[in-house]
Amino acid sequence: MYSGTTFRKHSGSIVGVHQKIDRIARRHLRALLADIHAFPTSAQILHFEGNNGPDGIKRKSPSKDEPWHYIDPTKKNDRVLVNLITDHEYNLTQALKEKNMERAAFEAAWLAHAIVDGLTPAHHYPLSDKIEELWGKPHHERLTIKDKNVIKGTNRRDTISKNWQYWGAGGVFTAHLSFELGVAATIAPQSFTAAGPTKGDIDELERVGLEKVFLNAVHKIASLKLYDEFGQSGWTRSLATRTRKVLVPEIIKVVTLAWYGAYLASQKDGS
Repeated sequence: MYSGTTFRKHSGSIVGVHQKIDRIARRHLRALLADIHAFPTSAQILHFEGNNGPDGIKRKSPSKDEPWHYIDPTKKNDRVLVNLITDHEYNLTQALKEKNMERAAFEAAWLAHAIVDGLTPAHHYPLSDKIEELWGKPHHERLTIKDKNVIKGTNRRDTISKNWQYWGAGGVFTAHLSFELGVAATIAPQSFTAAGPTKGDIDELERVGLEKVFLNAVHKIASLKLYDEFGQSGWTRSLATRTRKVLVPEIIKVVTLAWYGAYLASQKDGS
């Protein structure tokens, strides 16, 4: 999801989708906490978004330690993002247990970012396969800013063709960005006051764990085929409605559950 340009400190603070979801999820979490000071504040969490978040790494250090926030719902063995989420969940639990709020804020922000991206329909596109097709090598082997932004073909015509497929009108990246900006515009005036988890959601989290909750949400969202609809018709009224009523509330719920699960685990470990 869109989190700002990452070129300045406060980019995305108003229209950034990650920032908006973090703020709303933190408000929903507040109602669940026995001690409101036992979890980082919104301000502390948002410090590690935008330029200080996962998207900032893409500009500062291309492909080096860059988190890969894509998941293919059709592949059961696609676990790169799932493992990343599990790692952040564990680290957040440990930081909360140690009452290290700065570390907890970092882990909460990066955990939320991974979840939000993983539940975004545009991130269900098999981008790694497309990159390997166009660049002729895996995404993590594009080691410079130039290499990430310019595809070198076998000749001039091939170079133009491949770059157009990725960057041109209707290209892979252009469609991805257009979808995410559409989500940002669609949800900008919404407050999502009813998007918090229910007791049934919390019971399920305690029963099956965050990984299963996340994967269930991935498949639920993938079944809506929102990105397919966007690719065929662009931003329609139907797509905007389902984004407001289904997609974003589901994402907010899972982020809130992830944070609350780590909080509960830290309390048990510390007892």
